[in-house]
Amino acid sequence: MQTLTVELGDRAYPIHIGQNLLARADLILPHLKRKQVAIVSNTTVAPLYLEKLAEPLREAGVEVIPIELPDGEQYKNAETLNIIYDALLTQRCERSTTLIALGGGVVGDMCGFAAATFLRGVPFIQIPTTLLAQVDSSVGGKTGINHPLGKNMIGAFYQPQLVLADTETLNTLPERELSAGIAEVIKYGLIRDHAFFDWLETNMTKLMVCDPDALAYAIQRSCENKAEVVAADEKESGERALLNLGHTFGHAIENGMGYGAWLHGEAVAAGTMLAARMSQRMGWLKAAEVARITRIFKAAGLPVDAPALGVEKYLDLMSLDKKVADGKIRLVLLHGIGKAIITGEYPPEKLTETLAAIA
Repeated sequence: MQTLTVELGDRAYPIHIGQNLLARADLILPHLKRKQVAIVSNTTVAPLYLEKLAEPLREAGVEVIPIELPDGEQYKNAETLNIIYDALLTQRCERSTTLIALGGGVVGDMCGFAAATFLRGVPFIQIPTTLLAQVDSSVGGKTGINHPLGKNMIGAFYQPQLVLADTETLNTLPERELSAGIAEVIKYGLIRDHAFFDWLETNMTKLMVCDPDALAYAIQRSCENKAEVVAADEKESGERALLNLGHTFGHAIENGMGYGAWLHGEAVAAGTMLAARMSQRMGWLKAAEVARITRIFKAAGLPVDAPALGVEKYLDLMSLDKKVADGKIRLVLLHGIGKAIITGEYPPEKLTETLAAIA
């Protein structure tokens, strides 16, 4: 087991990464204020892993309240959020009750937002079961739900007590979900870790067949990058926004295609390619670098071409992005592999040309 720490002063918390951690009640018990937890999962993950997590807790004298949500990005909304609130209120849960998110990014975001808002804040723990959640969404305290007009537009920054990444859960992950998670792994190499990008190019075949050593290193290095960024800029006032490489385009794709049609990681991959192509138009990225980025996404089984929603549709959806400031769409662009910037100061025609080039 590897243990990292997100350094946030008195709100610092550990990230444990390893095999068979779901059964390790000893890792969870020190973080409970009282012996009552509500485990929030979904209809796909709960049958596989809920009892593996719950039984050791029950044996330690913890009351376990299971809450099962429908599975899918299309359910990341206020209606589904109320399923969590209804269960917590019905069971007379208190401020000392800990919520545990057991699932992928949707479950983690929704459980975290419920924890941030139920009784104005109760503790919660992240136990991510997808690669995307283990390397990205479970770390850093971003929680929230989607709105019909925009993705993740309603939420809160609310840090967990603990992140427990059990790599055994990846053995049941569908191939498409694995690829989606690798998109976020590649992101770290592109924005701030050139050496990691080089390693990913060399080891992508191993990641795609779930080589345990390669996966463990990719998760560890991704979490190290995320933890460093979050510790420096918890509420995304500066450097943390770089973690949104490809996301402004990607969120527009997810919304424009209908939530759930494209997985988040797939949309981020296609969005990152748009960011790379625009960076090339700006003269910041060489053609050879764009080719490398294209190859690595293809090797990961990810899309490199965005859907043709139309320029006006893209601009309309992107204008709802959380990074918009003073009416300007701010984008994360690349000044080379391993070096990203966030800017709203670019010729608008460069963005329009990039979107118009989508076939």
